Amino acid sequence: MASGSVESLALDQLPTALLATIMTKLDISSICSMAVTCRTFNSCASHILSFLPNFHILEISPSMGLMKPLLPPNPYLKSLKLDCGQLNDSSVELLLRPSLQELCLHNCSDFSGKLLSEIGSRCKDIRSLYLGSVAEKRGRAILISDLEELLGGCTQLEELYLMFDLSLFLRHNFARVWALASEKLTSLEIGYISSVMVTELLSPNVGPHLYPNQIQPSILPGIQKLLLAVDYITDTMVSTISRGLALLTHLELRDAPLIEPRVTFDLTNSGLQQINQHGRLKHLSLIRSQEFLSTYFKRVNDLGILLMADNCANMESICLGGFCRVTDTGFKTLLHSCSSLYKLKVCHGSQLTDLVFHDIAATSLSLTHVSFRWCNLLTNHAIRSLVCNTGLKVLDLRGCKNLGDEALPAISSLRELKMLQLDNSDITDGGMAYLRHGIISSLISLSVRGCKKLTDKCISVLFDGSSKLELQELDLSNLPNLSDNGVLALAKSQVPISELRLRQCPLIGDTSVMALASMRVDDDRGHGSSLRLLDLYNCGGITQLSFRWLKKPYFPRLRWLGVMGSLNRDIVDALARNRPYLHVACNGEELGTDPWNNIDGSYMHDYEELDELEQWLQEGEWESDDEEMEAAEEAEDVVMGS
Repeated sequence: MASGSVESLALDQLPTALLATIMTKLDISSICSMAVTCRTFNSCASHILSFLPNFHILEISPSMGLMKPLLPPNPYLKSLKLDCGQLNDSSVELLLRPSLQELCLHNCSDFSGKLLSEIGSRCKDIRSLYLGSVAEKRGRAILISDLEELLGGCTQLEELYLMFDLSLFLRHNFARVWALASEKLTSLEIGYISSVMVTELLSPNVGPHLYPNQIQPSILPGIQKLLLAVDYITDTMVSTISRGLALLTHLELRDAPLIEPRVTFDLTNSGLQQINQHGRLKHLSLIRSQEFLSTYFKRVNDLGILLMADNCANMESICLGGFCRVTDTGFKTLLHSCSSLYKLKVCHGSQLTDLVFHDIAATSLSLTHVSFRWCNLLTNHAIRSLVCNTGLKVLDLRGCKNLGDEALPAISSLRELKMLQLDNSDITDGGMAYLRHGIISSLISLSVRGCKKLTDKCISVLFDGSSKLELQELDLSNLPNLSDNGVLALAKSQVPISELRLRQCPLIGDTSVMALASMRVDDDRGHGSSLRLLDLYNCGGITQLSFRWLKKPYFPRLRWLGVMGSLNRDIVDALARNRPYLHVACNGEELGTDPWNNIDGSYMHDYEELDELEQWLQEGEWESDDEEMEAAEEAEDVVMGS
């Protein structure tokens, strides 16, 4: 009898108040998962949206019409995170609530500067603000008055991330406006700004009503974390930052010169010596990007690193990119001077060799994150020495072309390793066996892009017989000998991968798409359920047949797809309409990365399950788009037949 009573008490028969309490503990995706199961849960989900404290949707770009029922009046809403790719200024009133303390809006290209001014007037209590790509569409603009209202209105602001171009503002007004910023502001990130504007902003000047020898206090004195992308990293800018921000603990600077810098617009040994004058700095990143021009910090050598090391004994994280004249002497000095270092990243270290790590075991270092991207002189010997840091979690060796199979036994001993990147190395199928017997069960991300000697066999070597894998990201791009047979083996292994990159693989074709579409990972999740990103750009065998398998119900969680736009534009466009929450990229761009915030080129995602949200919002609205795709395919067949 007792058992019968328990069975008769279904979950949807619980008191509404109790159900609402349970559902408020869930994130949006989980709430939507419950909402599609029955009318009771659907009704309860609609009700709790009026008092939910957090609302986060970043993987899809909902329209204004779809957002209205999801964001009813809610005086308890504290945190809002949203992809605004389909929204504009008309959404301001819906999004901006006086109760907000955290606001994160990505892809705001169709908004004008009104977004900034309205946040300043409506969100007085906001603590953390992230705005991405504001006013990037033609015809949109941001006025200095918009920035002024934002900074003057948000008096409680502690973290500010402006991920767009601020260099367009007139310089003579810029510093004056920033004087209005909250005294509580401790973290600032700017998507792009000129080095001259940074220098003028942070330079303590003689005030108009002060005595000639009286110095005006620095603007933004409370900043502890500063991240800037600039035109040039210069001695003047570095010195100004170091002198003016006495509480600074985290500094990241990145430039991408369009022309070779002159000495007055460059970083030299003298500038490095100015870093960390107040002794508080824990994290330092200085990156010269090769995005527009193959250029380096040519005026910095070992002496500059030696001078900097004198002030950096307490440093915990150092990232250096483009220091082509720094040799083993400079890098070794950092390893032996910074006893607390746990993260070391060097990019384009053209003079870095194995000798740096010869006696690393004699240091007290406990490195957990190591990256030596495009350090072409490193060999297997360096890796054998490096793995004395048994707690390594991230190992990025992209572009180290002299690494081969002999490095893999050493790497396989790193039982805590989560991310491994071996792009363009000289490893073979046989060497991959070491990873299977060592670390494959712990890896979350593995990249072997451009490892030309790998074939289909590497898939079976890695995954045959493996169980309970945590692997979420796998990059097999630019492997000329990887074919559909390799992908079939991958699908058969049922590895729960979320991101699969196969770009530039000439032997990959429709069979691979069909295999992935038919793959089951969890029995209750449907076909191909785990894939959220699939990059098939410039795969030689992809035809219109693949697009029939890219429609629903296959790949129900797919959010990013890379294909060749020239394949058949009508079919590609029809697919985009068929799946409006799918980001279809046709121009070869890398998928799933934020162009404003990917300084070191690495990325890991914490995915939310959002396919249920899509089902809840638009269930049953796919039929007309299916007909469009079929019509496009039929038209292609006619063309091919003629």
